[in-house]
Amino acid sequence: MTEEEMIAWVMENCICPQCPSWIPEAAEKGEGGYCAVGRSACIVEEVGCVCPECPVTLEKGLLWGYYCTRGSAEEMMAQDE
Repeated sequence: MTEEEMIAWVMENCICPQCPSWIPEAAEKGEGGYCAVGRSACIVEEVGCVCPECPVTLEKGLLWGYYCTRGSAEEMMAQDE
């Protein structure tokens, strides 16, 4: 799967809009799939996180959360090293 295909799959399966931290501006900008694409340009407050229940997290075995404010899974993995 190419990176472009992976991002498309993530966007189709993510549940970011159901998150307590989600804001209307993120929807207006077409944001989501932060575990793949990295931080949001507009979400700055961590109100709650649905990442642990997301099908993307479960399918890919991701270990983190708050990708919208902390960065992509790849970025988080690099921080853990």
